[in-house]
Amino acid sequence: MVLEFSKELKATQTNIPGLVVFDLPVHGDNRGWFKENWQRAKMMDIGLPDFGPVQNNISFNTMRGVTRGIHAEPWDKYISIATGEVFGAWVDLRPGKTFGEVFTTRLDPSKAIFVPRGVGNSFQTLVDGTAYTYLVNAHWSMEQKKTYTFVNLADPQLNIQWPIPLEETERSAADLNHPMLQDVIPMAPKRTLVLGAHGQLGRAISKYVEEKELVGFEFADADTFDIADSEAYKNYDWDLYGTIINAAAFTAVDKAETSEGRKAAWQANVVGVANLAKVATEHKITLVHISSDYVFDGITEEHKETEAFAPLSVYGQTKAAADVIVANVPRHYIVRSSWVVGEGKNFVSRMVKLASEAKTNGVTSAQAPSDQFGRLTFASELTNGIFHLLDSNAEYGTYNLTGAGDSASWYDIAVSIFDCVGADSSLIDRNSVEEYAKSTGGAMRPRFCMLDLSKLEATGFTPKPWQDNLTAYIHSLLEK
Repeated sequence: MVLEFSKELKATQTNIPGLVVFDLPVHGDNRGWFKENWQRAKMMDIGLPDFGPVQNNISFNTMRGVTRGIHAEPWDKYISIATGEVFGAWVDLRPGKTFGEVFTTRLDPSKAIFVPRGVGNSFQTLVDGTAYTYLVNAHWSMEQKKTYTFVNLADPQLNIQWPIPLEETERSAADLNHPMLQDVIPMAPKRTLVLGAHGQLGRAISKYVEEKELVGFEFADADTFDIADSEAYKNYDWDLYGTIINAAAFTAVDKAETSEGRKAAWQANVVGVANLAKVATEHKITLVHISSDYVFDGITEEHKETEAFAPLSVYGQTKAAADVIVANVPRHYIVRSSWVVGEGKNFVSRMVKLASEAKTNGVTSAQAPSDQFGRLTFASELTNGIFHLLDSNAEYGTYNLTGAGDSASWYDIAVSIFDCVGADSSLIDRNSVEEYAKSTGGAMRPRFCMLDLSKLEATGFTPKPWQDNLTAYIHSLLEK
């Protein structure tokens, strides 16, 4: 082996997505050589992901011909050679159109390679005394080991041209017995944890996952995981997770104005979110957090994502504080919504019940504010939008996500519900959220709650008009 000195630092993409080969400058003289084996800033500039290594491993191989692999592991790794030379072979074992794709090259101290999670890794030493070193971005554990995926070194379908015939090499018994590609189950994606599973959005996400037959999803609520309890986080191996969808929140807007309610709101909506943000940052997890129009004062008729916070209530203050925290997570989506309607008790289900009673009895106790304006957001549509952002790899940041259509007051919506049910909408009493807040000591609410959807639509997702979803939702309730 002749080591090439003073090459220019260079990155070369391969036929396997995310697999990147690096030429490393090695400086040598009669004493030996020196190199920058891994340099975060320089390498990021030319294509190395900021993968955040947490462990450094070294495989020392005493003789020429040692052959190891093919192992796909649940982490990214950056491989280089401390001394010696190897022939490396990599196989894409992730689900998708490049499953089974092969790339081979030789590595010596002047070359390195970045291997993304799920790409099978193997090598054959070409000289005695080869030291093969690699950085990984997850801590090894037995739970992690259970997720490894393997394929056989000798699989004729892969057709890897090993420099030393495999029958002449040193291999482990385990490596000899790995399955052929046709029998390999692709490596599953990292897990997704959905919080607030019992809420309207959590139930909608659960239904979506079931209908789409998605794998790797776990659901938790306050009864199984209190996000404000820092000790509860020790029950999870966070390196196994790629996404957290936080649909958990304290949403009792008026109760948050009380002494006990204020404490509970800050615990769930701020302390809990700070804990999630910390673990998401440390483990490079994508955090999807549900925000609210209540972070604004409602003076502007339509709110953009960039509008300055001006919450009127304790609930709004806690949601604004959480948004500031989540915005500092490198991989985050803040999904700001309003007037969420899903499975369970909500304004629409209550009005459908009252309308049905009014249709039968000719009387009702229905009341609805006529001084607050916005658009309904159905949990199913909110779910569709969240998965669009995740699946399309939309740019991280804040997105407004509500139903489309014209703005309406709660009173207008109540009238639409009564009309759809066939009840007399003149029986509905108009009231005022401002008067209600003053008379009861409840929370002040923003008057205008409509959110601008243009940023979301630019990603390729256009929500359905809330009026269409309202009609379908009412009919589904009436059919029960």
